[in-house]
Amino acid sequence: MNVKTKKLGNGITNVIINDPKTYNSLSFKTLRDLLNTFTRLDKDDNTRVIILEGSGKGFSAGHNLKEVGGIKNRLNHLKLFNLCSKLMMKIVEGKKPVIAKVHGAAYAAGCQLAASCDLAYSTTNATFATPGVNIGLFCSTPMVAVSRKVTRKIMMKMLLTGDPINAKYAKEIGLINDCFSNKKLNIEVLKIAKKISSKSNLTIKIGKQAFYKQLEMPLGDAYKFTSKMMTVNMASQDAKEGISAFLQKRKPSWKNK
Repeated sequence: MNVKTKKLGNGITNVIINDPKTYNSLSFKTLRDLLNTFTRLDKDDNTRVIILEGSGKGFSAGHNLKEVGGIKNRLNHLKLFNLCSKLMMKIVEGKKPVIAKVHGAAYAAGCQLAASCDLAYSTTNATFATPGVNIGLFCSTPMVAVSRKVTRKIMMKMLLTGDPINAKYAKEIGLINDCFSNKKLNIEVLKIAKKISSKSNLTIKIGKQAFYKQLEMPLGDAYKFTSKMMTVNMASQDAKEGISAFLQKRKPSWKNK
């Protein structure tokens, strides 16, 4: 397995890309391992929040260029990129919030992976890039996730130049939520993960799925859709419990129903 998991308590599961010799490249094997892991955790009632990180020197350098260069069959190239896209969609469409914890470099499909997560935090010395243009392979699939986090002009500059950006700038443009020192990153990520984990699982699931669906809708359709989702949410036991707890000034006891 090129992916390891670790239970951190409080309903938090750590997913670690474990192929440091290739800078955690997203090979066929690693992509399959990640997809299987996220599929399994999505069904795991004991997991409420997922933290994704890379082992070794950094988060992920993107696709394994030795593997990509060795593929001669055009159909197999398509299978690789489709598999990568399937993983990104799994993260977005999954029930559980996913937090990227980035150190070192998150390049190309690695940058795509960080951008696909619901939240992203990094060390202050982390770097992000879509550098495919430098090797004659435009970062077309990575730009799908990243362009949904940053503005078009910023995205096009990253794509056309291939230049890396630092963590401070990544925060300014909305690619990541925040950046911290190496010592503080794990503390801060665990803090936000615990806070999310303390909420109603059912409410989080409904909200996450509604968030991404409404983004692609015209304004009027988005309001109609989210009104329906609010109505569904309101019918849950947890919504009733949450409102009662607020009015009674006590801590809610979630049933996730």
